[in-house]
Amino acid sequence: MTEWWVFALAALPVLGLLAGVVVLRGRRRAPDHDPLPAEPEDRPLAAVVANPTKIEPGTQQRIEAVCTGLGWAEPLWLETTVEDPGTGQAKLAIDKGADVVLACGGDGTVRSVAEALAGTGVAMGLVPAGTGNLLARTVGTPDGVADATRVALTGDDRAIDVGRIRIDGSQEERVFLVMAGTGFDAAIMESTPEALKVKVGPLAYVISGLRAMRGRRIRVTLSLDDGPPLRRRTRTVLVGNSGTLLGGLVLMPRARIDDGVLDVVSLAPGTLAGWVAVALRVITKRPRGHERVEHWQARSIVIRTEAPQPCQVDGDPVGDAQELSIRVDPSTLVLRVPDVPPPDAPDAG
Repeated sequence: MTEWWVFALAALPVLGLLAGVVVLRGRRRAPDHDPLPAEPEDRPLAAVVANPTKIEPGTQQRIEAVCTGLGWAEPLWLETTVEDPGTGQAKLAIDKGADVVLACGGDGTVRSVAEALAGTGVAMGLVPAGTGNLLARTVGTPDGVADATRVALTGDDRAIDVGRIRIDGSQEERVFLVMAGTGFDAAIMESTPEALKVKVGPLAYVISGLRAMRGRRIRVTLSLDDGPPLRRRTRTVLVGNSGTLLGGLVLMPRARIDDGVLDVVSLAPGTLAGWVAVALRVITKRPRGHERVEHWQARSIVIRTEAPQPCQVDGDPVGDAQELSIRVDPSTLVLRVPDVPPPDAPDAG
């Protein structure tokens, strides 16, 4: 995901200290309930949109056991396909009367489910099963299947923002929940094989990142709300609803998933030493402190590049483009979160 370059730098001797940056996320088990008997037709219904390439054997059975144990009906199980990574399945779940839709997969599955649920009032639960699981980390969703399912069924409802993006003037508007952007970051997403991610996880981005680290900066024009155009030479521009990376690292310290604005960051190191300085700035969680790292907040953003550049939406490559038009859609998605999130959750508030 978007954290590739931080982990890439961890491979460099000069940044050996990164190996010590680990955040242990405590798992909190929701209390068991003793549900009152109910007729089958009166029991609430959960639907699970599952990416079969991400889940482990026995996941379906564990989710079903939690649902029935809490007095819910046996869940509706809907698997994603290459042609439909989750949006169609989530729409079907709404049509079937699901009270909550569980996105069981990685950040791509979560984004696809949110595409269908945004604006409907139907809650989305998270069962993390991908490499990054960045939204789940942001709100403190437990890693375990059973614990995450309990949160999805019994946790609190939180109305969060979503980002909406148009690419090169297209009429299609895509949803994102974590980050979207253009430049070097997206090139890494594009060049990292899926099979390698499955095999070694986040380390897959180290290889691609180190190979491309010496590339050139690109000319970019940024338009933020009604402000004057900003012209920069940069390596990557990212727009985030959440600023959380793996290992507890935070790329955008001010980002909140329900603050009604999007955060924008430009990373413009020109040398290896520049990347080191950028990484140290991220580790210290300072919004300022290096001339090659700039932050802004806005409700609408237009990014124009001098030539088509690789782009990504929540870590999924979407091809080359020259213009990204992005806006925030405030409080439009209901997300099921822990009723008492762990204190180290980046967006626990």
